[in-house]
Amino acid sequence: MNDHHHRPGPRPAPPWSGDWVADRLGVTLRGEGLPALLGLALRENPKRAHLLVSHVLGKHIPQRPALVHGTGVRLGRRVRELLGPDAEDAVVLGYAETATALGHSVADGLGAPYLHSTRRAVPGVRQAGGFEEEHSHATSHLLLPEDPALLTGTGPLVLVDDELSTGRTVRNTLHALHRRVPRARYVIVALTDLRSAADDEALRKTAADLGTEVDVVALCAGTVELPEDVLERGRRLVAEQHAVS
Repeated sequence: MNDHHHRPGPRPAPPWSGDWVADRLGVTLRGEGLPALLGLALRENPKRAHLLVSHVLGKHIPQRPALVHGTGVRLGRRVRELLGPDAEDAVVLGYAETATALGHSVADGLGAPYLHSTRRAVPGVRQAGGFEEEHSHATSHLLLPEDPALLTGTGPLVLVDDELSTGRTVRNTLHALHRRVPRARYVIVALTDLRSAADDEALRKTAADLGTEVDVVALCAGTVELPEDVLERGRRLVAEQHAVS
């Protein structure tokens, strides 16, 4: 009689947590439910050492499509409840590149038309607006709707990003778009709201200065605590990874 010994295969890798970068940069995520939604990756950027990577976005790490789409749809339904009858006139705008699909999912939940920004000018397509994302490697966003009338209405505009860190990009967007077409109401949607109290006050001031109403809808709120030397730590860590690659 022959004995057949089953040799177990390799164990599956544990889920990516983002702790490797967080530990080396000394960055701490604080907020109920926040660590379950986010992890940290290293960013080769002189303005920002870390990249917040979502576990439910489906953009950088694998995730079940039903969870990815369902998360955005759930946020869109919350916006629909918030807007009430005004939801019928809403338009959704998603930020390139990370929130393009999330914005589409939010639009599905809200039942509204959708447009996302782009970094690339398209010959023959008229630009309907633009704004700046100051911390990004590619700062300029362009709005190139197929139907130029999409952004000329005065109903609520829903701005969708994966996370709100300082809200500066949102404030830039509000100034740029409100100057073209003033609206009575905007809704900012994000998976996570990481703004400080000063950032929240800056958004309130922007709304007051523009004479409009701005609401924020997010899955959870929290803070990212950074050491003073985080940029230097990031540069060293990037250099170390280049040296071993």
